[in-house]
Amino acid sequence: MLKGKTVVLGITGGIAAYKAAEIASKLTQAGARVEVVMTDAAMKFITPLTLRNITGRPVVTDMFEINSEWSVEHIALSEAADAVLIAPATANTIAKFALGIADNMLTSVVLATKAPVIIACAMNDNMYANPATQENIEKLRDRGFKIIEPAYGRLASGKQGKGRLTDLETIIRKVDEVLGGKGDLTGRRIVVTAGVTQEPLDPVRHLGNRSSGKMGFAIAEAARDRGADVTLIAAPVSLADPAGMTVVHVRTAAQMKAAVDKAVKQADALIMAAAVADYQPKTIAKGKIKKESKDSLTLELVRTPDILGEVKGNFIKVGFAAESEDPVGNAKKKLASKKLDMIVANDITAPGSGFDVDTNKVTIIEKGGKAEELPLLSKREVAEKILDRVAKRMGR
Repeated sequence: MLKGKTVVLGITGGIAAYKAAEIASKLTQAGARVEVVMTDAAMKFITPLTLRNITGRPVVTDMFEINSEWSVEHIALSEAADAVLIAPATANTIAKFALGIADNMLTSVVLATKAPVIIACAMNDNMYANPATQENIEKLRDRGFKIIEPAYGRLASGKQGKGRLTDLETIIRKVDEVLGGKGDLTGRRIVVTAGVTQEPLDPVRHLGNRSSGKMGFAIAEAARDRGADVTLIAAPVSLADPAGMTVVHVRTAAQMKAAVDKAVKQADALIMAAAVADYQPKTIAKGKIKKESKDSLTLELVRTPDILGEVKGNFIKVGFAAESEDPVGNAKKKLASKKLDMIVANDITAPGSGFDVDTNKVTIIEKGGKAEELPLLSKREVAEKILDRVAKRMGR
């Protein structure tokens, strides 16, 4: 879908600007006409000459350059674009987009264009996590901008965090999708569970665990961005509902089972990323359990429904196994006993792979296939790896 298309590649002033040269090269090789627009700060990291030699086109750096092809009317560049890609996009430029500021050629093009705009975020992890940046990103998302979140990894500061530019394959694929190429999950119905179920002891207390729900939300958002019709069944979490999908809120394992049974009737895949409680109190106290003079309290627990093991239907089933001992061995047993197509095992004791973090180190095991251990990745990157295999099983 890139052949013959005009892509305006906006480069802003971040250390990841050097990767823009390879992005420009891949777009050009795919047949796109790449018009590069650089901010003043971008030119501190990479020279216009590099981009000009790669694209075979003059690079726009000054809105008032007399000899520029676009100097007479800068609006012409915005109208020529089939898509605008900002890679990397810094926090500063994202803030300008959100406020509608047009103080350089790049911000003017984005403000004036009617073409789809794709923003590949890259910045310091603290800057990305700052509420101001998150609010700006959400504003742009609400306006129809396509947001590519940053990946987790080593940053320019030397620390590890979520802020580095995501892999170039993901960026090129997003441009292709925006320009009319269908995502590999377009037309598919994906059901994802996320969060942690809560089994009440009394009106005040419940049994639960430390799962944040971030992995399930990352899968749901990645599936949405790849064109799927997503239903997210979410147990209590502190995360905002993702846009562009159906979100069903539940609390207990029984409620989640009922929601899953209903949602999978027309599903192509079920991905059970939720941390479902294995046991629930046999009886729920009507009033708050009071502290007695006794030093101990005995609770009788019974098994909760086995949602993944009992669900019926002809669709791909993906499970998760969060283990503290022998994760791969235990995951393989679960894969067989629940008759799954795939299972994702992670050692919750490994650094960066526990609860309430933005990364995961997993091993993906497919039915009839070998176990593939992945390096430490952001949860979004793990989600993409899982969905790559789901899409392949669907024959896309």
